[in-house]
Amino acid sequence: MGHRSALGAILSLKCPRCRQGQMFTHSALNLRKFDDMYEHCPVCQLRYEVELGFYWGAMYISYAFSVFNVLLVGVGLFYLAGDPPLMVYMVVITTVTLLFTTVMFRYARALMLYWFGSVSYDPQYNQL
Repeated sequence: MGHRSALGAILSLKCPRCRQGQMFTHSALNLRKFDDMYEHCPVCQLRYEVELGFYWGAMYISYAFSVFNVLLVGVGLFYLAGDPPLMVYMVVITTVTLLFTTVMFRYARALMLYWFGSVSYDPQYNQL
């Protein structure tokens, strides 16, 4: 595989160093194991947990995703559904947020590693 962009690697939840190895062991649809990460990248052996408790900061990124979700769905309901009753807002926003929780969790961790993990892309690991 050729050079993969950083955005493409983030969107596909790949390792920040080699941009090939998967970060998570199971599908986001597996509700029992959606948060299981490889300890090391299967391709370049990068240790994903930079330090103990590193991913606690991902909670702030996940919170930002949730706020964006609430705003996007709320504004969408206001304009597309003609400002429905408050209960409709609550049910739809809660449902959408719950449906995307596992995805937001994963992308928050990936962004945390890309932005704050002090790991740079190294083309030497681009073996496949």
